[in-house]
Amino acid sequence: MERPLGTIEQPRSLPIKKIVQENANVRTFYFATEMKAKPGQFVIMWIPRVDEKPFSVSVNEKGTLGLSIADVGRFTHKLFTLKVGDYVGIRGPYGSWFKLEPRAKRILLVGGGYGVAPLAYLAEQAKHAGIAVDFCIGARTKDLLMFEKRLRDLKATLHVATDDGSAGQRGFVTEAANACMEKNTYDSVYVCGPEMMEKKLVELCAGRTIPCQVSIERYMKCGFGICGQCCVDGSGARMCTEGPVVTGEYASKQTEFGSYHRTGSGMKQYYHGH
Repeated sequence: MERPLGTIEQPRSLPIKKIVQENANVRTFYFATEMKAKPGQFVIMWIPRVDEKPFSVSVNEKGTLGLSIADVGRFTHKLFTLKVGDYVGIRGPYGSWFKLEPRAKRILLVGGGYGVAPLAYLAEQAKHAGIAVDFCIGARTKDLLMFEKRLRDLKATLHVATDDGSAGQRGFVTEAANACMEKNTYDSVYVCGPEMMEKKLVELCAGRTIPCQVSIERYMKCGFGICGQCCVDGSGARMCTEGPVVTGEYASKQTEFGSYHRTGSGMKQYYHGH
């Protein structure tokens, strides 16, 4: 595995520098720290006497690290009670990342829910490299959309979809992405979000022979390939090291991709429709 320079294997105690409410469920927690994290990689946050959890990097610039986090469980409930100045532990970065092709001219990014977070970071790198960016963002409702202003300020071509039609077009973000692929030519497609959405995009890209990269989220404990908690059926690959970002072709060969994932106890939990 290619390890980034400056990987922190023990938690570094850092104070929260700033907290921004991104939507009804997500806040971005900012820390003043230098970290050589790339888009798609993750860090592991530690709250003493609570737990450790992995989170994708959404902001990494000018000595500032940002983690955009949804309030979904015991750990994040506790995190959302913390204030500016409170300390948490951070270690990493870990895992593989989204890679831009040097000769790419135009790319499509597709994010669902808080899957938009690492892709927004990727969009910034792509624009700085002179690559045109089309970005499809989706959510159940307008109140759950993320980073619209950030992406418009970046001059990305934005396509918004909500399940209920409260913002952008009514329907799934996969439909918006499919419409983009029918109209435009892309050098690559990058996907992050709910796994059923990811599987559909992988299939659409395969049908058009467009290279695709996708982030596969799994239950991660150690972050560096020792515990085996995040291994996927089909290859046994560890999503904290060989992943979380893999090619669409690789993802489609994993028997559990788009079908089920495993809980913290190792039990299979099937996605809706399986």
